Amino acid sequence: MSTRADRHEDTKTRRSTKALRASLCLSVLVAVPLIAAGCRQDMHDQPRYRALRPIDQVGSINDERSARPQVEGTVARGQLKEDVEFYTGKLAGSQANATPSSAQMAAASQTAVTQQAAQEGRAAGAPAPSYQGFVTEFPMPITAADLDRGQERFNIFCSVCHGRLGDGSGMIVKRGFRKPPSFHDERLRNAPVGYFFDVETNGFGAMPDYASQIPPEDRWRIIAYIRALQLSQRGTLADVPADQRGNLDKAAEKSGERER
Repeated sequence: MSTRADRHEDTKTRRSTKALRASLCLSVLVAVPLIAAGCRQDMHDQPRYRALRPIDQVGSINDERSARPQVEGTVARGQLKEDVEFYTGKLAGSQANATPSSAQMAAASQTAVTQQAAQEGRAAGAPAPSYQGFVTEFPMPITAADLDRGQERFNIFCSVCHGRLGDGSGMIVKRGFRKPPSFHDERLRNAPVGYFFDVETNGFGAMPDYASQIPPEDRWRIIAYIRALQLSQRGTLADVPADQRGNLDKAAEKSGERER
């Protein structure tokens, strides 16, 4: 009896295995065409062209080009930049002539021996540099939020060379690279905001341009923060609003407690 039962069980097992294999094969046969149909693309059906192919295969425009040039005067969306002062830092109509004076250029190329005098625009007895064609006022309103944003961007992009205080003692300088001029030198304290924007946009001397890293509005915010830094290092108590002077006393008390 046991032998007959065993044979019966083996027969059932083989039948189940065959049925499972058959169902798997059927599933694969059904799935493969469906997957192939889903992945089908019609790129092989679309018309194609060969660049600069002969005119008789292109059309009636006899310039032997398969791609059409842009219509004259075409401007990409967002690239019109009609506000010359905002996008260049230069006065409208004078952007071609807005350059630092020759005295300033000479001062920037002085050796380390005369660097301090050059930064003040007095190298070799030269008069203080003049800046012509640059805007002297911000072309956008500056709020407290803009100053905060400017501080953030300054610390990210500028402080590595110029230092957190703008005195030219950034970490890059401490590692042995060339020291940039201090923003607190008389020459740069008197420089118009448009000059700073132009340097940020186009670079100057050893400084590369940051046009691709920093959008125009953030460049103006950084300049606003530089102005705040310049004011902070030469400010007096009279510059502080009366209702804010109490904060200075609190800050002084906290500083004294830390020193103790």
